[in-house]
Amino acid sequence: MLAAFSVAPSGTGPAGGPSAEASVHDAVAAAVRIVRESGHPNSTDAMFTTLEGEWDEVMDVVRRATEAAGRYGSRVSLVLKADIRPGHTGELTGKVERLEKALGDLDG
Repeated sequence: MLAAFSVAPSGTGPAGGPSAEASVHDAVAAAVRIVRESGHPNSTDAMFTTLEGEWDEVMDVVRRATEAAGRYGSRVSLVLKADIRPGHTGELTGKVERLEKALGDLDG
């Protein structure tokens, strides 16, 4: 599966946690670190982080990344979109490669 997600804390930091002045990018960096250390294929752009793997493994990484971002506020927002296609791997780059080919075919 592919899972694209975005996390963002809101509210003030919890007692003993980062200060209320901590930036959202600090929280996002903490979440992205969890994703990158997971060893799963992943990419991050300006809006989402996408990772690829088996359902249970991917959802565990999303949970841990959300918890990491949540340490920077009293609540956290999670946006998640998943493409669940059993038996397919390499789709993190494969989908983009097929799109680029189709664009090239249109240019003809």
